[in-house]
Amino acid sequence: MNETRTTRTSGPTIKDALTRARWWARLALALVVGCVLVVAGGAGSGGWLVLLTGLAGLALAGAGVWWMLAHRGGARFLGGVVAVATPVCVLVLYATSGLWVVAVGALALWAAALASARASLRGLRRPKGTHGRRTPPPRRPVLIMNVRSGGGKVVKHGLAERAEALGARVVLLGTGDGWDDPVAEARKAVAEGADLLGVAGGDGTQALVAAVAAEHDLPFLVVVAGTRNHFAMDLGLDRTDPVRSLDALTQGVELRVDLGDVDGRPFVNTVSFGAYAEIVQNPAYRDAKAATALEHLPELLQGQAGPVLDVRADDTGLHAPQALLVSNNPYARADPIGGGRRPRLDTGLLGAIGVRVDGPAQAAELALLGERASGITSLTSHRVVVEADRDRIPVAVDGEALELPTPVVCTVRPRVLRVRVPKHRPGAPYAPPTVDWRRVVRLALGRPDPRTIKEAYDV
Repeated sequence: MNETRTTRTSGPTIKDALTRARWWARLALALVVGCVLVVAGGAGSGGWLVLLTGLAGLALAGAGVWWMLAHRGGARFLGGVVAVATPVCVLVLYATSGLWVVAVGALALWAAALASARASLRGLRRPKGTHGRRTPPPRRPVLIMNVRSGGGKVVKHGLAERAEALGARVVLLGTGDGWDDPVAEARKAVAEGADLLGVAGGDGTQALVAAVAAEHDLPFLVVVAGTRNHFAMDLGLDRTDPVRSLDALTQGVELRVDLGDVDGRPFVNTVSFGAYAEIVQNPAYRDAKAATALEHLPELLQGQAGPVLDVRADDTGLHAPQALLVSNNPYARADPIGGGRRPRLDTGLLGAIGVRVDGPAQAAELALLGERASGITSLTSHRVVVEADRDRIPVAVDGEALELPTPVVCTVRPRVLRVRVPKHRPGAPYAPPTVDWRRVVRLALGRPDPRTIKEAYDV
């Protein structure tokens, strides 16, 4: 991803890729058989008990977590005890009965099978990273830096001084008690002749300035100085070293990426509705995230608080999700808790992940099946419309708490943003796809379906 690449998958390349993928798929199936044999071989000493006890324990722990989040008082305490004690009891059972050897062997084989299956699917991908093109360095760059963002990274790393040494003009936000408008500063910089706009700050500030850059077709530069830096991660920047972001001023390449829009407001990462959006509205959330979430989740999960959402993603409807995440380009996996990453930022599509868990049974299913559980819906679309039983609903746009009138419309503006990034950068981490065993079996048998070859599983 670091440099412009042109790769064609044709002729012998496809044949070689299919051969490698077939052998990885066969290895994956062989490891699955080995896992079954290990469990079956230990059946005399309770081998099948290993599998059943482990699955039951995982399901019970998931139900305990839901009970803890959806209740207060003694019920919450009991749910927490179940969530913690169940895995401990399973481990004690394995240790005292001598089944730990079977359990460890089966888990190791299953993990190896999953890794081989992913290698098989990943081996057929076509290189589809967001390719950059070389452009001359900017002559009059302006960087807007929020000194409060990311716990003070601008000051800690001396970003303003380093940027000025490279020829940039720096505008500092957050130095006073009032609120500084990054959009006004960006427009002022454009009026004074800036040929590049950059931001050292959170994703919300980045989105606002990015919209101004896109409006004037100017390059946009991201300096990794926020808290989580999801946009920077998906651009392949080094999140551990904000100083390296400034290399784009002198040695950079330009990417064309999409920009999300929610009711006329830009976003670079996500728009959240439902439980999370309700919780971040609370002023106490910034200083006590866990305590604030635990205080409000019971009513939100049981439907006693918050609006009832009705979602339409293009032609697909989704009724009453407890939480909805709309992203600027789809995430590789439907993992709203883990965050994940986006393999592409230029597909022209929105991702939509809806979550609804109505009780302990669905929570147990979620613990067992993960993103394949019935409580999680993952969609891609060009337009997402969110209606509700209220005139206005809480919305979190790139983590910023807002309240917007319904219906709320999310769209994406394809490839309108020119992002300048360092020529040499780590690249975005690989996000493995969910393993589809039907495709793996077909590959192993030498009969891959066209979708397996055509679709990309990696950047």
